[in-house]
Amino acid sequence: MSEKIRERNEIEEQYKWDLSALFDNDAKWEEALASMDEEIAKIASWKGKLNNAQTIREFLDARSALSRKLENIFTYSFLRNSEDTRASDAQSMYARAYAKIVAAESEAAFFRPEVLSLGEEKLNEIIGDECLKPYEFLMKDMQRMAAHTLSSKEEQLLAAFGEALGASGRIAETLMDADMVYDSVQDGEGNEREVSDANYILLQSDSDRVLRENAFRSYYKSYKQHINTYAAAYSGTVKAMTTEAKFRGFESSRAMSLANDNIPLAVYDNLIATVHKHMDTMHRYVKLRKKILGVDELHYYDVYAPLAGDVSKKYTYDEAKQLVLKAVSPLGEDYCNTVKQAFKERWIDVYPNTGKSGGAYSSGTYDSRPYIMMNFTGTLDSVSTIAHEMGHSMHSWNTNHTQPYHYADYTMFVAEVASTVNENLLIEQLLADEKDPKNRLALLNQYLEGFKGTVYRQTMFAEFEMKAHAMAERGESLDQAALCAIYKDLIKQYFGEDLVIDDEVQYEWSRIPHFYRPFYVFVYSTGYCTASALSQMILSEGKPAVDRYIDFLKMGSSAYPIDELIHAGVDLNTPEPIDRALEKFEQVVAEAEKIADELA
Repeated sequence: MSEKIRERNEIEEQYKWDLSALFDNDAKWEEALASMDEEIAKIASWKGKLNNAQTIREFLDARSALSRKLENIFTYSFLRNSEDTRASDAQSMYARAYAKIVAAESEAAFFRPEVLSLGEEKLNEIIGDECLKPYEFLMKDMQRMAAHTLSSKEEQLLAAFGEALGASGRIAETLMDADMVYDSVQDGEGNEREVSDANYILLQSDSDRVLRENAFRSYYKSYKQHINTYAAAYSGTVKAMTTEAKFRGFESSRAMSLANDNIPLAVYDNLIATVHKHMDTMHRYVKLRKKILGVDELHYYDVYAPLAGDVSKKYTYDEAKQLVLKAVSPLGEDYCNTVKQAFKERWIDVYPNTGKSGGAYSSGTYDSRPYIMMNFTGTLDSVSTIAHEMGHSMHSWNTNHTQPYHYADYTMFVAEVASTVNENLLIEQLLADEKDPKNRLALLNQYLEGFKGTVYRQTMFAEFEMKAHAMAERGESLDQAALCAIYKDLIKQYFGEDLVIDDEVQYEWSRIPHFYRPFYVFVYSTGYCTASALSQMILSEGKPAVDRYIDFLKMGSSAYPIDELIHAGVDLNTPEPIDRALEKFEQVVAEAEKIADELA
């Protein structure tokens, strides 16, 4: 495929997602949006009446119905905005939908404090009523958070400020997706190449070192020019969360974030400590990378370079689909048939276009099919992205078809498990089929990058967040110099002495959008370690492990995430899953070292 980024109207319809499962067109969306004000206002009619099981049940049913409609409205606007972040009409739709979500949350904010004010004895009696059986887990979970719930007026005020408090993240996102401009660069043969957020990692994965360095310098030159703006935006996000945590009586913003899913702080601390214990393996991989690339100095623009040299196999989209289907075949016929349905029904927005959001994600609602946004470029990484996002979508599909609406949205803590199981099944299948040493090294490179990027790198991000929030909680300034210093020190710690620390490296934190959703990134690491264990169980045990795994995919948020993973076969209360995953990483490093010696 051409490397020139096309306009959206130049992309064939079969490669664009079909949003008709949400709304037929923007006009239908406008009609739905216009009907929401009256429904949102009705929620307040329950205020002051929530003193018995029947009335609480009626309120919860009404809130779920409203939330379900708003979810469809918001998701449609979010997907439309992703298609071309420059389009003012889509930006307006997204902003107006977001405002309705905030308005609804504000109107319903009285529920939690009003019900909790009934007292423990009365509330236990209400929760035990048969009519609240469908909401029993939800009610008990709310009761668990009673000590951190504010008064009705305070909760309503905080909910009303939701849009304003989220402004920092939206400012940074808009700057990243719509306003950042990068100088075009030359490759090693003197050809002019575009640089964009959508193709940056592709350029960094090119075997042409001149291109990699030039793209690296261009990319971070633009981020450096806006670094004070990014620092101000991130500081705003951190301060909003640390302030809320203080008023809710949490010891820290990190504790507040993890409490939402009932995750012990020890799980977060255990991840960082266990990764530190295996840091020598990461340094060993960096050293191997330097050796295979044959460079005197390993720079940050070398950390994504292919280890197999000129092995840069390209895949068509159709080939990618078949590879993914073969990889997930151990998960059973029903699973595979739904994946085929996803390809047939255009769940996926496939190719990059000008203005399209970078990266990839899975979205959708309880009433729609899942949707996958990606930027397919024909690389092995693109194939892996399809497998990854399909894992998310299959998780959503299973829980949406099993759980009631209020338990269908699985928590962030388990969100990365299903996606990474698919990635691991893909790479294991490809390795099983590949005997050529050089091609095998290319696949091992992909496997190693999964561990580096998802376990080590995301744990490094988790440390960055922990340190930045702790600084704010101590009253220290989060200016760009402080943030860059934290990040630079972490790069040195995680990559070791074999990596030359270029000046541009310190600005990388500013391009990580997940930081505006605080304490989310660590779930990539725990999720990857969990998935590593589960995928090995699936391949070695067969049906018993598959059955446990499919059960897990159907659980949604009907239980606490730690308990859901224990049901699947992994206990993150212990270091064992992380140790096991990083021992697998060491095995892959060892095989890559052996092949590298053979090919030398």
